[in-house]
Parts: sequence; C-alpha cells; structure tokens
Amino acid sequence: MAERFSLTDGLIDSNELIERAVASLRDGKLIIAPLEHGYVYLADAFNHGAVKKIHKLRQSPPSTAAQVIVGDVKTVKGISLQFGETITALAEKFWPGLLTINLTPAQGLVWDLGDARALSEISVRVPSAEFVRSVALASGPLAVGAACLSGRPAPRKSTFFPALDSDYAALFDLGELPEGPSSTVIAIEQEGARLVRAGAISLADLRSVTANISVPA
Repeated sequence: MAERFSLTDGLIDSNELIERAVASLRDGKLIIAPLEHGYVYLADAFNHGAVKKIHKLRQSPPSTAAQVIVGDVKTVKGISLQFGETITALAEKFWPGLLTINLTPAQGLVWDLGDARALSEISVRVPSAEFVRSVALASGPLAVGAACLSGRPAPRKSTFFPALDSDYAALFDLGELPEGPSSTVIAIEQEGARLVRAGAISLADLRSVTANISVPA
C-alpha cells in the first residue's frame, strides 16, 4: 500500500519527508511528487527496472526516453561533457526553473531512460519545485514522467492517478497545483543553442543571455 504524505500540514519534518522519498528511490521504487504545474512519477535514473515501470504505467510509445531531473548545475556537469560558456550562462539565468536543456551524455553512464541506451542526448532540468529539487540533490539524477497516460497533461490534483497503490511507494501531496506553461526546451550545439520547444521562457529571454539561439525553419 502506497503511503501518502502531506507537504503542507507540517506534521512530518521536511527533512524526514526528503529522507523517506530518497529511501524509496534507492530501493528501486517509484514515488509521485509535485513539480511546478503537475504531479509526476520519479525514479532513480540509474535503476533500469524503475525507469521501465514509469514507461509501463504511462503506456509510453516504444523507445520513448524519460527526461532527467537534477538538483543543481554541478550534477549536470557530472553527466554531460557539453557544459561550455553558452549552457553555463543559460543555467545561471534560468535554473532552477522551466528550462529543459538537451545535452550529449557523458560516456560510460550505465542507465537506460527507455531508449535501450541508444539516446544521443538527454533532456535535463533543475526544477524550481523545492521538494523535488531537494530530493534530487540528496539522491542524484531522477527519471521523470507525468503521472498520467502518455500524451495527456500532468495532473494538477492529487486525487487520482492511473496506477495501483502497489505501483508506487509514496505520494507527496501539495494539494492542487497552479496552471502554468510547459518548460522551454533547447538543444546545445557547437555554435550556440537551438530552440526545440517554446514554453515558459521566451525566445527573447533566451537571447537576452546569448544571442546565438537558432529557431526551427
């Protein structure tokens, strides 16, 4: 039976809640927790079975890769060698926040985000959601997927998820989450960066940091 913890009632110390979340993740289990505008499944990004379970619950199309949540820029430098001046400037400006950056992973990472380890880039973000960011800082990189069926928006309420209680270890409840935009996605290229998906951070905002942001034709 999955446990349910409130992040707002103060009955359990926040550090203890983080410890419980991390313990579940290290045991290879999933948790459900709130990001900025929706509840998500989280798993240890290096646990192949746990990541596979996210895709199974979401009924993801074949070869779908989970995105990665990390707690800080230092962690990103450990999982990608593609951290030059452009990404440093963008990360300093927009992380924590709604900017997802597609990066080439470092060689030797023993993870499978759902793509049979064939992925040439990983999608990484440092969220502004305080609880999840704290969990990622304590646990290391997390695979993430919206707590819903693939193609549907992440649920803003904690009342229903398309999963059995036995499918996840714990739900960390922040109540109803506010509506809001999805993250802006960029890819780092040799000459700068490329806009992949418009979202919370505008092209003008990105170009205020580095002018060399290309857009799809």
